[in-house]
Amino acid sequence: MHTEPVNTASDTARRSMPAPVRWWQGWGPLLLAPWLVPLLAPGDWPRWAIMWLLAFTIFSGCKWLTWRRTPGCGQPMWRHLGYLFLWPGLDARRFLEPDRLLPPRPPERAEWLAAVGKLTAGLVILFGLVRLLPMEYSSLVGWAGMLGIVMVLHFGLFHLLSCAWRSAGVEAKPLMHRPLAATSLADFWGRRWNTAFRDFTHRFLFRPLTPLLGTVGAVLAGFTFSGLVHDAVISWPAGGGYGRPTAFFMVQGVGLLAERSRAGRALGLGGGARGRLFTIALVLGPAGLLFHRPFVVGVVVPFLQAMGAVECRKIS
Repeated sequence: MHTEPVNTASDTARRSMPAPVRWWQGWGPLLLAPWLVPLLAPGDWPRWAIMWLLAFTIFSGCKWLTWRRTPGCGQPMWRHLGYLFLWPGLDARRFLEPDRLLPPRPPERAEWLAAVGKLTAGLVILFGLVRLLPMEYSSLVGWAGMLGIVMVLHFGLFHLLSCAWRSAGVEAKPLMHRPLAATSLADFWGRRWNTAFRDFTHRFLFRPLTPLLGTVGAVLAGFTFSGLVHDAVISWPAGGGYGRPTAFFMVQGVGLLAERSRAGRALGLGGGARGRLFTIALVLGPAGLLFHRPFVVGVVVPFLQAMGAVECRKIS
């Protein structure tokens, strides 16, 4: 006797699930596109333009990978477009799968004002303080300019975007969460400083590599990847300082492992006053490796001149 197969609830759920994604799917643009920048960019472009193009290309590759590997089934097109083009974060699951989370609390007025205040402070630094500094101290001018840029973008504009999305009911946490309050390296890099990159490396590097390399190997691999990305964006356009950004992030990785070690716990490096001092020492101490002089003087200062933040005079 012929009988028709019976569709059970589990069969229906299984068919509705997205097909499994291979680990390598979505990595192509991130790994290949940056190599096209020096080939396709006009030869007369200034170094700062190459830097911004490289940064945008690498960020777009990261954004594509997170979107490609997140189903977001049933979500309206505006949410997908908003994630791809109007949000600098890289936690696609929070943004595109709202059913996984409770609706976010809308930001209060004080948070809006704080974001506007940080944006304003950044503009004052860029177009006020930086202009007062003598060009004879070009490194100081460049460092002050970078502070202004970070205040305008990461602390100001990106925070305002976070407020706007959360007001619309979309989970989009601020990328910067009071980094000066960090009490350990794990606290600083894990949840306070540029959490977009932390979300990316945790999902696509740390978790997949932990079963293969162990926790220590996965941590070092994540920081090495961060270093190589920063080397590409910083050292490549500058034409010098190669390897220094990678060395900076290797110091961070080793420091994080040290504070989690038995000796580090005994010394109290994972929290409290000692942890705070340890974090300040390891982040600020080797910061010159990350933003080395060839980049600060050869890329940042000319960019400040191009945007009118400082006068176009000879750089010393």
